[in-house]
Amino acid sequence: MSKWRPKTNQVRGGLERSPFGETAEAMYLTSGYVYETAEDAAAIFKGDLDGYIYSRYGNPTVSLFEERLRLLDGSEACRAAASGMAAVFAALACNLESGDRVVASRSLFGSTLAVLGTLLPRWGIDTQLVDGRDLDAWEAALATPTKMVFLETPSNPLLEIIDIAAVVERAHAVGAMVIVDNVFATPVLQRPLELGADVVVYSTTKHLDGQGRTMGGAVLGSLEFIDGPLKEFQRHTGPTMSPFNAWILAKSLETLDLRVTRQSTTAAELAGFIESRPGVLKTQYPTADSHPQAELARRQMSLGGSMVAVELGGGRMAAFRFMNALQLFDISNNLGDAKSLATHPATTTHSRLTPEERAAVGISDGFVRLSIGLEDVEDLKEDLDQALGG
Repeated sequence: MSKWRPKTNQVRGGLERSPFGETAEAMYLTSGYVYETAEDAAAIFKGDLDGYIYSRYGNPTVSLFEERLRLLDGSEACRAAASGMAAVFAALACNLESGDRVVASRSLFGSTLAVLGTLLPRWGIDTQLVDGRDLDAWEAALATPTKMVFLETPSNPLLEIIDIAAVVERAHAVGAMVIVDNVFATPVLQRPLELGADVVVYSTTKHLDGQGRTMGGAVLGSLEFIDGPLKEFQRHTGPTMSPFNAWILAKSLETLDLRVTRQSTTAAELAGFIESRPGVLKTQYPTADSHPQAELARRQMSLGGSMVAVELGGGRMAAFRFMNALQLFDISNNLGDAKSLATHPATTTHSRLTPEERAAVGISDGFVRLSIGLEDVEDLKEDLDQALGG
């Protein structure tokens, strides 16, 4: 399998058929396991013999998904989690202790900001947020001893692009580990580990499922990290992915490249369509010429992704009027779905931030995040046209 290319591994990676010879991957809905002898049980628990112990620790279906995603992402190891935030928190918490310090980009998902700014400080872990686009800001922040660095690129919801390799160089120079949330790009469009990152996290709920069915998360990185502190943390705290969700996600990976490529192509076309419309103050799309970091986005990503950010004049009233007028797009806080979705971050995903905190990261009341699905691009254009008053 290691010799196969990514598109093949999306379909066949990690597949181990049972004695029944099924075509589709088997699903093992079991909490526990039985052993031939008491001696075998003792040896497996001790680690002297390979075998499953308990599905909170590991499960054959979850292992299938982990291996398939590992091969696609190009990492040494992968561990699944119950949700994207379970993956984010576990990746941080398993390696931090009181007195440690984290430096993170300011433009992040709302719950990630809550973990960094509210939860970790309760345990004596300090966090400093910086403008992720500003390499001088990273360098200044990293002048103080730092254990871990965390960033999203493209960021949620503003689609800011961070130079992964440049941040990694600065972080590694001071001994800090770098975690990249790659949920918007997916491993199809961007592979942070190849740019020097130490750990990658995903909310598999998004594009990796792609059809709004399951919750899940994943952490990928070196065997030392994944099978060391992360494995120990997850075993004892229990943010475990269910076998059923793992089976759904393993099957979803088979079409990930097809879906994300199609969504990205459509999103790029729609971003250009929206850009010149009356009432639109700004449109952000990573690889569009109008994006201030388009050159960097094209260097790090093979395509621009499925997300489009739109800022409308007229604030919240204009944003709500636009969203309520949409007939094909659904209003939702989710993203990466086969169906196109519209989100108002200021009142949903980032509503817990103060107005000042939202302003600091550029989330205005007129800002709308669009997640582009698999519908016909012309139908989506017509829906956006009528909603914008065309």
